[in-house]
Amino acid sequence: MAETALESVKRASGWSIVLGILMILAGMLAIAGPLFAGVVIVYVVAWTAIFNGGAQIVYGLRVHSGGRMILELLLGLLYIVAGVFILLHPGKGLLALTLVIACFLVVYGIFALVLAFQLRPLAGWGWVLFDALITLLLGLMIWAHWPINSEWVVGTLVGISFIVSGVSRLMLSMAVRKVAAQV
Repeated sequence: MAETALESVKRASGWSIVLGILMILAGMLAIAGPLFAGVVIVYVVAWTAIFNGGAQIVYGLRVHSGGRMILELLLGLLYIVAGVFILLHPGKGLLALTLVIACFLVVYGIFALVLAFQLRPLAGWGWVLFDALITLLLGLMIWAHWPINSEWVVGTLVGISFIVSGVSRLMLSMAVRKVAAQV
């Protein structure tokens, strides 16, 4: 029984190592071609909106009646229209996505700044302040240079995220594999 569990852990960690390496490679490709990566992400967002809109309509028709059904149908149609618009105008979708990211970072930075000062007497509050300032600065920089930076921001940020996530997954999986080997 224990050997079967260990083999499962080794097999799962092996697949996780492969996934980590693929994520690192995908991140490097996204950074090397940020415009292409950004457009791919815009298409993913568009198709997600379209499928979500279809699901919203089905949900509204099956579960609700009256005013709630109409609201669900309108919401579903809004998702579909937005998704189709983004598919037809991926450049504008990339502009919008870049602006959404900038706004998110600014808002996150403000909330993290408030949190940092609330944590001020505690040890480590400076790291929260550091995160808040960097995030706020990054959001403001993206916003200040928008729309010119839209060609590279989304792809580059997703690329960095993939690399960091891939390295984290790789390191964790290798640690799990090492522990499993020692057992």
